[in-house]
Amino acid sequence: MSTPKQSGDSLDLRVFIPSVLVIAGLVLPLILFPESGTALVNAAFAFATGKFGWLYMIAGLSVVLFLVGLAVSRYGNVRLGGPDDKPEFSYFSWVAMIFAGGIGIAIVNWAWVEPIYYFMGPPFDVKPASDAAAEWALTYGQFHWGFTPWAFYCLPAIPIAYSMYVHNRPGVRLSVASRGLLGRYADGWLGVILDAVVVFGIVGGVGTSLGLAVPLVSQLSSGLFGIEPSFMLDIGVLLIWTAIFSASVWFGLAKGIRILSDINVWLAIFLLGFTFLVGDSLFMVEGWVNSLGKMVSHFVEMSLWTDPVGGSTFWKDWTVFYWAWWIAYAPMMGLFVARISRGRTIRELIIAEMVFGSLGCWVFFAVWGGYALELQVKGTLDVAAILNDGGIPSAVQAILNTLPMSGLVTGVFILLCFIFLATTLDSSAYVLASVTSRKLSGYQEPKRSIRLTWAFLISGVGVALIQLGGLKAVQTSTIVVALPMIPVLVILAWSLIRWLRQDFAKKVMEPHLVIEDHHK
Repeated sequence: MSTPKQSGDSLDLRVFIPSVLVIAGLVLPLILFPESGTALVNAAFAFATGKFGWLYMIAGLSVVLFLVGLAVSRYGNVRLGGPDDKPEFSYFSWVAMIFAGGIGIAIVNWAWVEPIYYFMGPPFDVKPASDAAAEWALTYGQFHWGFTPWAFYCLPAIPIAYSMYVHNRPGVRLSVASRGLLGRYADGWLGVILDAVVVFGIVGGVGTSLGLAVPLVSQLSSGLFGIEPSFMLDIGVLLIWTAIFSASVWFGLAKGIRILSDINVWLAIFLLGFTFLVGDSLFMVEGWVNSLGKMVSHFVEMSLWTDPVGGSTFWKDWTVFYWAWWIAYAPMMGLFVARISRGRTIRELIIAEMVFGSLGCWVFFAVWGGYALELQVKGTLDVAAILNDGGIPSAVQAILNTLPMSGLVTGVFILLCFIFLATTLDSSAYVLASVTSRKLSGYQEPKRSIRLTWAFLISGVGVALIQLGGLKAVQTSTIVVALPMIPVLVILAWSLIRWLRQDFAKKVMEPHLVIEDHHK
């Protein structure tokens, strides 16, 4: 098995400088002119979702169908590597890194409360707070965190890994993976722009995660330790995160990110198992089975529902928003997953993301979402009212307080939050370092100095935006960036198919398809 070298090539200023300028050009106005900057971003978001919401919907269903077709085709046997390349990580650690890096803190927030939002504001003209609304509440949680999101994550990973490990092209970038279609233009200004936009999308995506995580952990810590909520508490929380993920980034994939992801998954399993045992387990299981059946039978309808006559905004407020959010994260996840998937087949990669990624999210929604919905339906706790008055952090805190040994559970939950976000932040810093390294191969890790540079840049942006309240605007602007990423996904898919047809035109079905001389 080939072992990655400890340090990669030098910083590529040709990509680094435009990337930093793009970030500064979009973040600084939000800091200097928060009101007008936020208004402009919101207007761009309204335009993107209002005029092109239908495009996000079509893109979601198309990506799912494309990957399912690819997995069952003969190209599913293609190994992402040479004949001697073996997987670098165990199957558990590989799937754990994919899941933890892709989901991060978001599911820890939303799994508890998202079904409550749907329960009070259901789709398809269903009466709010009704039995039908409760069924749709669990169903849409499975839908918005299931096959389609993971398909968005998976699509970029395959051509990137193919470029790195089959064609052995240097450069862990989207521009390199687009070379099958763009040719030499991928090395010019077009490729630089593509990579710079990807970098902004990653930093903005991290801003989204920080925007969710810091208020939640600050409020939980405040309640647990009796500390007054303040800006300094927020900064203290962020500094702890910086220390954790900087150390993880420093130690690299095998000794840092892999270990943190493994711990993350075991902690999540413990908390989910505890909630399942102390809650109404039968309600959770039956709720999940029912919602899974409802989602599968209505999958195409939910994927393409735009309610042009009724004028409901549910599909824009939720589905379009989520699809844009997942697309914005897709380049980061594609680059990260490609880097850790050497030696796997295309089919293995699609199954790991679309099947195991979806299953992981469904467990969170079945257990935590089911528990919260049960509290709401039975009148034990009015989660909806708390959400209305105090937002997500207050609602999560109130739900945790209903569990036995709530103090201990809250402490473990805070630890899970720290590790969950750290796994996303370290993956992000690692990918940013890879993208801005000069001719990095898939067998190398980026230099530690470049990894730490991005770790501290991410933290610096986070501190500035928390202080000035610009996180929401960065989250929104990231989602706006998702619109031009849709044609980029098309380019990547097209590039991959062209490569596969050229490389394996005469190959018959084999257990694994590999190019014997992958240096050609």
